[in-house]
Amino acid sequence: MPREERVGAIRAAIEAALAPAALEIEDESHRHAGHAGARDGRGHFRVDVVSAAFAGLNPIARHRAVYAAVGGLMETDIHALSIRARTPDEVV
Repeated sequence: MPREERVGAIRAAIEAALAPAALEIEDESHRHAGHAGARDGRGHFRVDVVSAAFAGLNPIARHRAVYAAVGGLMETDIHALSIRARTPDEVV
């Protein structure tokens, strides 16, 4: 998938699975140019997700929920994913 479409695909996947109250996605691939993991064309992304779906989940379970949401994109378009996952009550 072209780079410019990846953020939209990530957004759609997370919105469908986690119904976030807020979602920010940043393509940080440019910061990893020349990195071994970037050679296959997959990108580096940062996501900040605020969702009630995270209530009662520990940080590892929250990250697993985000990874599950993006699913196959981890194999085709995402090399690295930095995740900040919070509930609405945790947002200051």
